[in-house]
Amino acid sequence: MNVLDHPIFYAAFMLVVGLGIPVFAALNGNLGARLQNPVLAAIIALSVGIFACLGVMLLSGKIPNLVVESSIPFYNYLGGLFVVFYVLGMTWIAPKFGVGNAVAFVLLGQIISMAIIDHFSLLGAAYHPISAQRFVGIALMAIGVFMSVRG
Repeated sequence: MNVLDHPIFYAAFMLVVGLGIPVFAALNGNLGARLQNPVLAAIIALSVGIFACLGVMLLSGKIPNLVVESSIPFYNYLGGLFVVFYVLGMTWIAPKFGVGNAVAFVLLGQIISMAIIDHFSLLGAAYHPISAQRFVGIALMAIGVFMSVRG
């Protein structure tokens, strides 16, 4: 098995991605505050992201056909709206609410959303029902979030 196709690699990679979310919130929140314009800071962050993605695509040597495929449901192309919502939200709220508080509630929202998406197999996701164990885990995460932001 290729190391890049191993669940341990996936978990480690996503852990690093998760470590970057508070860093992003702090950097972009600070940028928005210094520019006195969180929307401009979000535009800058998303522009940097676009160029980074283009660079990775070019380095990979896999330049896809840029034609919109009619067999793909239109809503599959709307994921970027959630990225914009997240970037704007973090840039605007984190400096006022605190990076930790903002990220904690984002995490709680992700946990709730993932459970619903997996339970109902929404948007093409694999089916993973909300078992009693999973429900208790989600409840403990919610308690943990509320305890961490109050402390």
